[in-house]
Amino acid sequence: MMDCILHLPMRYEDETQVTAIQEACRHPAGSVQIEGTIQHSEVQYRPRKQLLVTVADDTGEITLRFIHFYGSQVKQLVTGKRLRARGEPRGGFFGTEIIHPVYRMVSENTPLPTELTPVYPASEGISQKTLRRHINTALEDSPLTDTLPESLLKTLKLPGFERSIRFLHHPAADADVTALSERSHPAWQRIKFDELLAQQLSMRRARMARWQQKAPPFLTVGQHTQLFLDHLPFRLTAAQQKALDEIRQDLKGSYPMQRLLQGDVGSGKTVVSALAALQAIDSGYQVALMAPTEILAEQHYLRISEWMKPVGVPVAWLNGSMKKKERTPILEAIASGDARLIVGTHALIQDTVSFAQLGFVIIDEQHRFGVGQRLMLRNKGSDDLLLPHQLMMSATPIPRTLAMTFYADLDVSVIDELPPGRTPVLTRLIDDSRRDEVIGRIHAAAQQGRQVYWVCPLIEESEALELQNAVETHERLTQALAGLNVGLLHGRMKPAEKQAVMSDFQSGRIHVLVATTVIEVGVDVPNASLMIIEHAERFGLSQLHQLRGRVGRGSSASVCLLLYQKPLGQVARQRLGIMRETTDGFRIAQQDLEIRGPGEFLGARQSGQQMLRFADLEQDGQLIDMAADTAQKLLTGQLPDSASIINAHLDRWLSNREEFLNV
Repeated sequence: MMDCILHLPMRYEDETQVTAIQEACRHPAGSVQIEGTIQHSEVQYRPRKQLLVTVADDTGEITLRFIHFYGSQVKQLVTGKRLRARGEPRGGFFGTEIIHPVYRMVSENTPLPTELTPVYPASEGISQKTLRRHINTALEDSPLTDTLPESLLKTLKLPGFERSIRFLHHPAADADVTALSERSHPAWQRIKFDELLAQQLSMRRARMARWQQKAPPFLTVGQHTQLFLDHLPFRLTAAQQKALDEIRQDLKGSYPMQRLLQGDVGSGKTVVSALAALQAIDSGYQVALMAPTEILAEQHYLRISEWMKPVGVPVAWLNGSMKKKERTPILEAIASGDARLIVGTHALIQDTVSFAQLGFVIIDEQHRFGVGQRLMLRNKGSDDLLLPHQLMMSATPIPRTLAMTFYADLDVSVIDELPPGRTPVLTRLIDDSRRDEVIGRIHAAAQQGRQVYWVCPLIEESEALELQNAVETHERLTQALAGLNVGLLHGRMKPAEKQAVMSDFQSGRIHVLVATTVIEVGVDVPNASLMIIEHAERFGLSQLHQLRGRVGRGSSASVCLLLYQKPLGQVARQRLGIMRETTDGFRIAQQDLEIRGPGEFLGARQSGQQMLRFADLEQDGQLIDMAADTAQKLLTGQLPDSASIINAHLDRWLSNREEFLNV
């Protein structure tokens, strides 16, 4: 029942007034409702089959045109019948007409509604009439008691739940339609606050429940760590050290750490995670690092292996494309405990993988994994009584409002500065018609000993999207760049082929790498100083920023060229303008959130995160703060009868779905 009640209108139609037909024809201005008697009705076949219905009142006539219609409508819409029709009048071949109006049959005495008519989100095959009937039944049969006490509502200056919900389903004719459509009406504010409060309560309660669970405390930062630092070819930045200190403190605790390490592209999250891993290894436990793609996982493996050589900690590598002969000894080493640090892809969560003593899990680009996948790795801990600590990393900075809502159950560490020596990347927008100039830039870069990325959005020909694809671009560049070695990398290549191409690019044997977005994260080639992104207008902001982050990793000045095709839409122009103006990942992430919304920003399908239905992270910052503060007061018992309020509120809003917010 509550699901029906909380299925709220997306907009409203004003059927409380009738416009004279003469007025509707003379001054067409958006949607109107007319009422009259059918004068004529016929099916015509020129230029195609359509139903034309002429309706008249005392002031004039108008034509209703139906291009798609049923036989039952032909029988219903006959001369002499009276109807009310709603739609947008416009000039047409048959005079002023309304195409496909919403209508209903009436009599002369049928009263006009006294309320605005709600229009609900609907799946195909479910009519508005059916939805309204079910929702009204639910409103009549369900108790709409308030989950929050009146004293709290007065403090928060919010209306009651029943008053708000009934108003949103049945607003009066004189209601503020603008406030309703913008969801700024007090009734909407109450519903959005309730939704945010439920989410805050659920996630904060999950954090408190985690404090009751047990994890192995890693009390020692041993000799491995000092050896690691002594042989590291650079010093940690202040931001890296601060993040590491926060993680180390959590790892000393006896309940499982659940921390998000976020930082801009190239800020040095990997070295921080490696140092944290050593704390677990020094305490006698195994560490697993899982990345979403083989390229990214292998980059981690190669880099961390190099760092760990002087320390004497062997790093194991596991991926799904390994043959049985390769996998077997690795699986045995993991099961026996000989492998202390294991880097891999989704292969780490397969049933055949058994850890001897897994105490620490690191998940890179965590939003690319589903809830179930993250849980499966965490549950690989060998002791049912002890859960592994968990560190999640993201190169996409999380805006404040998003962190407060979808990551409220996590502790967050931020690396907000780049290591010294990183050169800012200059970004330029270039019309696709200037492609020859870009080819010239590539020649110039190659003559200086520099390497180049050329990124394309598609792998093969697509009839649906006329985009330059990687295969075709590779062929063209091979011809245009005679004397240079042009490589190709895309997601459909076999792992061994990808590995060979990346190895050749890293060693300098490939001068220009044509690739799809498989190189979006993790690829580190300091000698690459020029990035060309084909059809940049088709990419999201965060993805463009990630791709741009593949250059500027060495000491040479680096450039990112965004190739675009005209005409540019408003959103595309806005995206590309932001990329040209700033390299600040946090600002870019905030803009991306505003443009795309939280679902797309987080990758909702991959992450398993349940998106907010009503609240808007950009517009409702004040409500988020109110909900967070209220949740804290309730969970700490600062308000009377807190426990029953929490239970009633979560039961109404989340019912049995709470677990989706807690991972």
